[in-house]
Amino acid sequence: MSGPSTADWSRVRLHVVTGKGGTGKSTVAAALALALASHGKQVLLCEAEGRQGIARMFDVDPLPYAERRIATGLRHEDRSPGVVHALHIDAESALLEYLAMYYKLGRAGRALDRFGVIEFATTIAPGVRDVLLTGKVFEAVQRNSRNKSAITYDAVVLDAPPTGRITQFLNVNDELAGLAKVGPIKSQADNVTALFRSPRTAVHLVTVLEEMPVQETADGIDALAAAGLPVGGVVVNRVRPRDIAAADLAAALDGRLDTTRLTADLEEAGVDLDEGLVDGLVAEAHDHAVRRALEDAQRQVVAGLGRPAYELPRLPGGVDLGGLYELAATLKQQGLA
Repeated sequence: MSGPSTADWSRVRLHVVTGKGGTGKSTVAAALALALASHGKQVLLCEAEGRQGIARMFDVDPLPYAERRIATGLRHEDRSPGVVHALHIDAESALLEYLAMYYKLGRAGRALDRFGVIEFATTIAPGVRDVLLTGKVFEAVQRNSRNKSAITYDAVVLDAPPTGRITQFLNVNDELAGLAKVGPIKSQADNVTALFRSPRTAVHLVTVLEEMPVQETADGIDALAAAGLPVGGVVVNRVRPRDIAAADLAAALDGRLDTTRLTADLEEAGVDLDEGLVDGLVAEAHDHAVRRALEDAQRQVVAGLGRPAYELPRLPGGVDLGGLYELAATLKQQGLA
């Protein structure tokens, strides 16, 4: 683990998880939700990108625009686990709900959908789309009298857009400048912005130990800070096991492996030494050492970002539900949840 890892996240109600595409941010968001639920909490896991990734990870039917119980939280030795619910947010459904809640349109709002007004609002005015998506997250965090029967959640985890778009996505007030200066949409944007810039929110960034994702993480931290948005921790995902001694790695990297000893060890193990086998193994060891050296260099970059850092292992069999619980336990042990 690199950099500071201790931080007090107890005041945070909304955990926003972002990262460069391909780093596994959705997996980390799901694992974080399970870890938070280990404290006996009611947790809502939201996605706002329309991919139904939560349903696939938890092996459940595609999620509707409604909160659904999908899992029990990570078990804790001295208390009953909480529950993870999930919500798939789409802009069209959020707009219909918004119209019904603030303008009492009801069936008239659904009629607008048939006339294409919703598509117009979310395509021509993309800032409105983000206000609708983030507004639903806001409502889940700060339940009010308009939604009397809804569950009050202790924590909400948002699987958010990638790092390159996260500041724009969360900075909804600036996106609406010149579009909605007054009225309910502007008021909602103000409320959402106040939540996103408060200590109740933390934006966690997911990366892997490669140069481009780490650089994008650094750029994302700078952009979030410049916009006044609260930066959380950095989660380094898919970390390779450190199961080779440092001296052996250095020898492999420098081409100093003892091929005579390697040959003897293979023969002692009963391995049939085909022509080129030893040379091939030496070449693979060198490649592995090069990758490890690059990873170690990026780990130092992460350590210099000044944010709490957490590491999740690469799971050999891929990520299934059991793997999510394993990752959740690691996040809890390291203190992110």
